[in-house]
Parts: sequence; C-alpha cells; structure tokens
Amino acid sequence: MSRLALASLALVAFAAPGARCEDNKPPAGFTALFNGKNLDGWQGNVDMNQRRTLPKEKQDELLKQRTKSALEHWTIKDGVIACTGKGGISLQTAADYGDFELMVDWKIEKRGDSGIYLRGQPQVQIWDSDNLDASLKADAGLGSGGLWNNSPVDSKGQKPLKKADKPVGEWNTFHITMIGEEVTVKLNGELVVDKVKLQNFWEKGKPLPVRGPIELQFHDHPLWFKNIYIKELGK
Repeated sequence: MSRLALASLALVAFAAPGARCEDNKPPAGFTALFNGKNLDGWQGNVDMNQRRTLPKEKQDELLKQRTKSALEHWTIKDGVIACTGKGGISLQTAADYGDFELMVDWKIEKRGDSGIYLRGQPQVQIWDSDNLDASLKADAGLGSGGLWNNSPVDSKGQKPLKKADKPVGEWNTFHITMIGEEVTVKLNGELVVDKVKLQNFWEKGKPLPVRGPIELQFHDHPLWFKNIYIKELGK
C-alpha cells in the first residue's frame, strides 16, 4: 500500500470518532422533534394521570397555564434547548408516540438531575451519580440511562448495566428504542438497558398506554438538550 493511502486511512481513523452530522439535522429515517430555532411542537407537561382523570376543559386550562410557565424557563440559545432550573414545569411534545427509536443529546452540571419520559411514563434517568445526596449514596456511581421509576424488585433495568456517562458538563447521547412495553437504552454507544419492560407509573400494575408524549423532565437543575430525533416504528 502506498504511503499516501496509508496516510489517508490514518486520517479517516483519527477523524471518524469525532465526526457527526450538523446539529438538529435528523439522520435518514428520523424526524427532528426540535428544529433548533424555537419550541414549536412542545408544551408544558400535563401528566398521564391528569389526562386520564380531568375533564377536557380542565386539561386545556392546565395545559395553557403550564405552557406559559414552561416557556419562561425553557429557552433556545445557539440551537440548544436550555432550562434555567426554575419554574417547576417539564417540557413535553404536543404529539403522542407509540413504538419508536429516539435519539437525544443532553448535558447537565455537577449534581444535575433530569430524565426522559417515554409515552408520558418516568423515566430514562439522567443524573450526576457521582455527587448524590446522602439518601441516595447506595446508587453512587451507577451512571445514567436506567429506568429509574421501575420497581427494583421486578426490574433489573432500574439500574444501568454499566456507567457510560461522559464527564459532567460534556454532551451525552441517548439512543432509546421502545417496542410494546420494552425499552432498550444505549448511552454514548454503550448498552445500558436491554429490552426491559417499562412499568406503568400512573396506574400501577396496568399495561402501558399504547401512545403518549416524550417529556424532558424538570428536576430543579439547569439542563441542556439538542439533536432530538424520532423514528416511529410500525406505522
């Protein structure tokens, strides 16, 4: 092989790990849930229990109030969704989804905490597990990606298979697949949850709803999200 060919291969090998598509431009087969410019298609959260129990007019009133509050604390800067860590309202898609692949980049600060709700159900965990409150010391160092609100008695997936987080302050990438009630999570290319049933948080012991919103959880900490893409399956 010529020196030129070897040099070309070396350059590709060096560059490939850092190569990625332009931010907020979906890969083939995916649709962007965030356009990089505004929060069109997003709203303040109305949880699945409220959707199930409240009359339509009460839901509409609550949605209006929560969206107004959310937009005061969830903003766009340089193609990134940023949460101030104030306001108390999570951000969810206006549309509902069933089976899907979801990709999302996220970033937190030291002691940061958040999560991704699937079909309105908590949650694929996001947190700085190296700096937890004393009450959570047993979970120190576990990493993100587990199905945190699953019962640990019934689900191995409550805790991730390995820690795959990048250092706090750096961008991380989830690739989440949900088919039926089973969830698979890859974090930064590493498998952390493998086909685990997500439990129904709002109606314990009952099947999951077949559709629901994607939600970015507010948890009293500054948060950043971008590159949010979805591919609906079975449509």
